[in-house]
Amino acid sequence: MLQKLEIYSGPLQEIQPSKKLISTLNAHSYNTLRKDAVFRQALQASDMLLPDGISVVLAMRLLKGEKIKKIAGFDLFQYEMTRVQERGGKCFFLGSSERTLELIKARARQEYPGLQVYGYSPPFKTLFDEEDNLAMINAVNEVEPDVLFVGMTAPKQEKWSYEYFGQLNAGHICCIGAVFDFYAGTVKRAPGWMIHIGLEWLYRLIREPRRMWRRYLIGNTQFVIGILKEKFRK
Repeated sequence: MLQKLEIYSGPLQEIQPSKKLISTLNAHSYNTLRKDAVFRQALQASDMLLPDGISVVLAMRLLKGEKIKKIAGFDLFQYEMTRVQERGGKCFFLGSSERTLELIKARARQEYPGLQVYGYSPPFKTLFDEEDNLAMINAVNEVEPDVLFVGMTAPKQEKWSYEYFGQLNAGHICCIGAVFDFYAGTVKRAPGWMIHIGLEWLYRLIREPRRMWRRYLIGNTQFVIGILKEKFRK
């Protein structure tokens, strides 16, 4: 399954500014795409699929002998914000709560003063109806942002962005999930040294054990088993 995905590991600076769907892949995403065909299609259709996790980096080395570097959703976010500010452009945050979006806007105005920042908080639903989808599309298209950040958790955000990609008037469409909370400060990200040695997942598990234990303890085990099956499948 992983061997069939084209994972981008080059410099973010080499990504062309034309319209693109950019997604990230980690162990949780891999486990999900094995069971969710639409999610798998969404990732396969992405113009750029970034290795957001040390697990994916190690798996690519085992399966393909490729030495790639982790590119986290937060790395993509920081690059896009800087890129768009340099051209005096616009960014749009789609997802999360109104409070989180206001915190994001307040911080972005300080750190990226040359950037126009917009946002829209969709209703918290498992499935959006036609009216919800139209409202989100219209909110984005009124701005026509250079970069659209979508944060509705995986696989919902990837599937939505894939389905409505053709109707969105935006440059880069980036599915970055938890970055919304990290940047807003509502969830604390791991310290730099833990990120550097590939233990960001452990930090999140320690901080939110009740919410994350299944993803990291059971999910990581499932990921390893899945990769080994790929490696030794005849």
